Amino acid sequence: MCALDVRPAVATERLILRGPVAADVAPIAELANDLGVAGMTTHLPYPYRQADAEAFVGSVARMNPRTETVFAVEHRQFGFIGMLGIHEREPRRPELGYWFGRPFWGRGYATEAVTAALRWAKGDWRRNVVWAGHFADNPASGQVLCKAGFLYTGDVEPRVSAGRGGSPAPTRMMVWLA
Repeated sequence: MCALDVRPAVATERLILRGPVAADVAPIAELANDLGVAGMTTHLPYPYRQADAEAFVGSVARMNPRTETVFAVEHRQFGFIGMLGIHEREPRRPELGYWFGRPFWGRGYATEAVTAALRWAKGDWRRNVVWAGHFADNPASGQVLCKAGFLYTGDVEPRVSAGRGGSPAPTRMMVWLA
């Protein structure tokens, strides 16, 4: 008997945000194994291997749906293009993070996915505040977050990047208020 997938799904004009599944392992490994992608995240190691993707997809089932959710971002034409998650780093402080494969940069997919995830967080998850940050040397991510309605807090925090070998990077913090 197969387990029923009850993870949330959100649809936009071009994208579907859904729980990651085993079929996503290969494209996750392929797209995340890019220093330009992994180096702009806190959690993705570089190099990123198939075993990393398998472990990640397996870990999603163990997440507490009250405090964290992860979406695979699927383009209706191209298939899997990236990941987006909202996690409570601290109690009652959900923080959004995302990454997209390099072939899908600069096309508005990240803004579309972030906006849809925020709509879901407000409606289904009942969150009125969501935090996010971007490395100071990644202004494109800041633009995505601004377009989705985030505001800069003025705080800059050092955040460790696994993709940068565990080195801390200045991170510009932002907040979204529903």
